[in-house]
Amino acid sequence: MEAIGVLMTCPMSPYLEQELDKRYDFFRFWNFPQKKEFLRMHSHSIRAVVGNATIGANAELIDSLPKLEIVSSYSVGLDKIDLVKCKNRGIRVTYTPDVLTDDAADLAIALILATLRKICECDRYVRSGLWKNGDFKLTTKFSGKSVGIIGLGRIGSAIAKRAEAFGCPISYHSRSEKPDSKYKYYPNVIDLASNCQILIVACTLTDETRHIVNREVIAALGPKGVLINIGRGPHVDESELVSALVEGRLGGAGLDVFEHEPEVPEQLFGLDNVVLLPHVGSGTVETRKDMADLVIGNLEAHFLNKPLLTPAF
Repeated sequence: MEAIGVLMTCPMSPYLEQELDKRYDFFRFWNFPQKKEFLRMHSHSIRAVVGNATIGANAELIDSLPKLEIVSSYSVGLDKIDLVKCKNRGIRVTYTPDVLTDDAADLAIALILATLRKICECDRYVRSGLWKNGDFKLTTKFSGKSVGIIGLGRIGSAIAKRAEAFGCPISYHSRSEKPDSKYKYYPNVIDLASNCQILIVACTLTDETRHIVNREVIAALGPKGVLINIGRGPHVDESELVSALVEGRLGGAGLDVFEHEPEVPEQLFGLDNVVLLPHVGSGTVETRKDMADLVIGNLEAHFLNKPLLTPAF
């Protein structure tokens, strides 16, 4: 039987690479500097692409692979994949939902605590020997604060459940009201931001949700409000966020994602009311293995003509 060519777009997981190497004619795209030449040589053998939240499958890549049958994403987000082109070509798309829900929700709560209680700054205070000069300044409590969540899907719901345990009143915004939700719904993001102290972004990145947090939303959240983003960087108008933080028009921010990763605005580096993480929402050993197993399982199901485990559509 002819070997099945699988192309991985960028480094993701040594375990996943090892497992794909065992099963398929496996190509690491980053090892080929002459990408167009590589694609010309292998375009008729590559039947699957494995992408992630950094590099997925854009129109150019899809067009260069006439035998492409499936894009299996090592990610819950699909914004790096040209879904319209995939649908038009009949290319199947899979992703890794559910397995990373707990990690992403845990991290949102960690960012809230780290930002409000200034945990990173406290750590630096002790390490630098400043404690000898006196006690650390007072911070802000989390328990009881009103929390607004943009996107009440799997991850948003898991965040809400955790925040409830801290005695936080929960409200949310999504495309439509969730009929089975007990939380207060706001059809407008500005109204949501006006009525919460902590605003969490946990929705999918689409054309509609790009810059869903803009100048008006930041103004509604106000100088005592805190923004937490564990969604995608482009959900937030980053230049507006930076200026609001620098000028004190926003109280603080906990950010796992940025608009132009891995570039992060340098103005944020000197601010002690901001916690910055390198997009590690799903970054635990346990979850990354589960994600890799889902990628492998989806590819195996496809090539054995079995139902996909987690189809995107």
